[in-house]
Amino acid sequence: MEETYLLNVEGVKKKILHGGQGELPKFQDGSKITFHFQTLKDNFERTVIDDSREAGIPMEIIVGKMFKMEIWETLLSSMRAGEVAEFWCDAIHTGMYALVSKGMRRIAEGRDPLEGQKHRCGMGNMFDYHSTGYDDLDELQRTPQPLIFIMELFRVEEPSAYKRDTWAMSKEEKLAAVPVLHSEGNRLVLRKEFRQAAEKYQEAVICLRNLQAKEKPWEEGWLKLESLVTPLVLNYCQCQLELGEYYEVLEHTTELLQKHKDNAKAYFKRAKAHAAVWNEREAREDFLRVAHLDPAMAAAVKKELKQLGERMRKKHGRERPACGASCC
Repeated sequence: MEETYLLNVEGVKKKILHGGQGELPKFQDGSKITFHFQTLKDNFERTVIDDSREAGIPMEIIVGKMFKMEIWETLLSSMRAGEVAEFWCDAIHTGMYALVSKGMRRIAEGRDPLEGQKHRCGMGNMFDYHSTGYDDLDELQRTPQPLIFIMELFRVEEPSAYKRDTWAMSKEEKLAAVPVLHSEGNRLVLRKEFRQAAEKYQEAVICLRNLQAKEKPWEEGWLKLESLVTPLVLNYCQCQLELGEYYEVLEHTTELLQKHKDNAKAYFKRAKAHAAVWNEREAREDFLRVAHLDPAMAAAVKKELKQLGERMRKKHGRERPACGASCC
């Protein structure tokens, strides 16, 4: 007979459906928990609200990173690897489920989980918007109620045993990761693996931007981080030039130049992107600005302007209509 017992937490009951193996894992801060879950209503039909198996990939959370459904850490930390358990949770623990489910569903649909939200906490967003976009979740939001969670625990990995996602890193871990990512990007560029290199540079930039968000703009801490961001963005843009992603280069170099108006390398990469998409006037303006800001780049600018002129003459030549009776 299945045993039902309390977890020494008010409003929670557990029933083990399939026993796990080994000792209880160590659920230390930073550990990654991988599991499948099913959420049901506590009604006669046991109506299924969500099932992670339908998305085809298991759920992951990091211990100690303030996941909105705090009770899930408590539930999972009572389980062994391979265990399947059913948890009944009173409404005092399920009030945030509608917002958590909304985010998970958006991710499964390939959408931004924060789309349309203001930069506020979850509860703030709940008051801002009357609908989650899903009828069943709107009902849960209007009427908090007990829920049943059926969970299958696959594994618990210690912080050192897996590659940490940027959002899960501490400040010190992010700072330590940046030079490593920068070096890996440079190595991939030498091998002409530009897409993979761009991903490394982008990940490093994300680390630094996350740290910058906690500093006051243009003060010493922010400026130190910005000095690390700039070369990474330029390297990223160089990779995008090689990949033919010219409009992305225009976007990132323009954003960079709004902060650093005298960055000759940013102008040079933007000029090359303008030239690639036939923006002749803008390309010429940027190339000339490069030569003015950095005379050492004058020879490279001269070469690029010559190539631009040749390309534009060929383009205009192809576009000129063939002469016939109608044009005489």
